[in-house]
Amino acid sequence: MQRAIKLWVLSLLFALAITLLSFLPAGAQSAEPYTAQPLCLPDAYPVDPGDCLALGPSARLAEMAKIGLTVPARPLPAVKPDPALNTSPVSIARINLDVTEKAPLYTTFEDATQQVNPVRYIDPGQLRYVSFINVGYFNNKPYVQLRSGEWMRASPVAYTDFQGLVFSRTPRNSFGWIVDTAEVRAAPTYSAVLLEKVLLREDVVQIYSVQNADKTDWYMIGPGQWVERRYIRQVRINTTPPEGVTNGRWIEVNLYDQTVSVYENNQLIFATLVATGVEPFFTQPGLFQIYSKKATETMSGAFEPDRSDYYYLQDVPWTMYYDQARALHGAYWRAWFGYEQSHGCVNFSLGDSNWLFQWAREGDWVYVWDPSGQTPTDPSYYGAGGA
Repeated sequence: MQRAIKLWVLSLLFALAITLLSFLPAGAQSAEPYTAQPLCLPDAYPVDPGDCLALGPSARLAEMAKIGLTVPARPLPAVKPDPALNTSPVSIARINLDVTEKAPLYTTFEDATQQVNPVRYIDPGQLRYVSFINVGYFNNKPYVQLRSGEWMRASPVAYTDFQGLVFSRTPRNSFGWIVDTAEVRAAPTYSAVLLEKVLLREDVVQIYSVQNADKTDWYMIGPGQWVERRYIRQVRINTTPPEGVTNGRWIEVNLYDQTVSVYENNQLIFATLVATGVEPFFTQPGLFQIYSKKATETMSGAFEPDRSDYYYLQDVPWTMYYDQARALHGAYWRAWFGYEQSHGCVNFSLGDSNWLFQWAREGDWVYVWDPSGQTPTDPSYYGAGGA
């Protein structure tokens, strides 16, 4: 009986199999092998992989890779310089009198505190700093002794420790610094959604694309992440030497972006934010050469007929003259970089000017340009310049 049941079940299964096969298309019954290629695993394929189709996510990743954007993002081949470079060669104090007052100097600390028997004066001005070797206090007010031995009322100051970047090789794409708290949008337009990401001053971002919309440039800093130009200062990498530079070694000053890039052997080795000349005291565009280097230099002068813009700056550190009185130098009186502020010189943080001073040689090329074309280029417009 059991044997009969088994035979009946087997017969039924065989009949069902024959019935199902009769419904299959002719091609499905063929012995030809399957030849279509599968999709590649998600990745960026710079060349055809051959054994898979680089479509879908792979195609998107490949398009991103063309502009230097990888997932995760490729870090810049750079580090900050040695923090010890921030150390000032001198101690600095600010003359904290009204800008219309002359600043008296005295032979002794006692005379300074009693304001009697001044021996000379520093002219009135908006920007007055001195270097000192000693400090004393009277009624909780600081008085400093200059290297000349004289005493005066002035307050020791701190200065920014901002530093740029030193590169081990030239990065593939451009980059820049955030110069003010910046919101990030999902597309290059003011109407785009604001993302939760917020960037802070001195943050470094990579720039993968630039688009113009709403009458301004927008910078792509990541997938679906855009920041308006006002908040970024871009380093525009160009390893082709300026015309006239034949040794592959030059300093590029970008007036529009307020950046300096340093090239050696036609490769980017350093970049940072600076402060150049504010209108009408523009930093003159052109190709120049460093003609004098001074570890410290006292700078003073005025440009207005009434001398209301007089400045007096003792022991300006790491000074490299390249165009008459215009120089690359440290600026202990600057709190922010990335904005035009000077009388024509190129102002650096102390750490950055120290780095550049150690690298640069007299005769090195300085190429100054403005990508926007807004800075006057007629040499007759320019005087000698200033700090």
